[in-house]
Amino acid sequence: MTYFLEYTIPAASSDAEFEFPHDEINPGTTIPLAQTGAEVVHSSELPARTSIVGATVPEAKLEAEQLISHSRASEAALYFDPSDSLRTGVGTLVATFTDSNGWQDTSAEDPQGRTF
Repeated sequence: MTYFLEYTIPAASSDAEFEFPHDEINPGTTIPLAQTGAEVVHSSELPARTSIVGATVPEAKLEAEQLISHSRASEAALYFDPSDSLRTGVGTLVATFTDSNGWQDTSAEDPQGRTF
């Protein structure tokens, strides 16, 4: 896996939002909102990043499009990352996706020397 997809998940409707506790003392802890005294953060969208399985750019795009079609995301960015780090700022942008235009490739070369 040398690809990852970044996308944004909007809330279910325009008046809905995500709520989650923000607790700097216990990071990574998930508890019901009703059972925490932590500050509650409200957001109309959530950023997401996930690994994409694919040996080639077309395979990665196909896998990424399946993920996008099963989410509420309407756009995404596909990155090549041979380090498999999934960290922000790491990787090379391969293509972007929007519901209205589909995939738009960036001009770059893949590791096998093919242009995509």
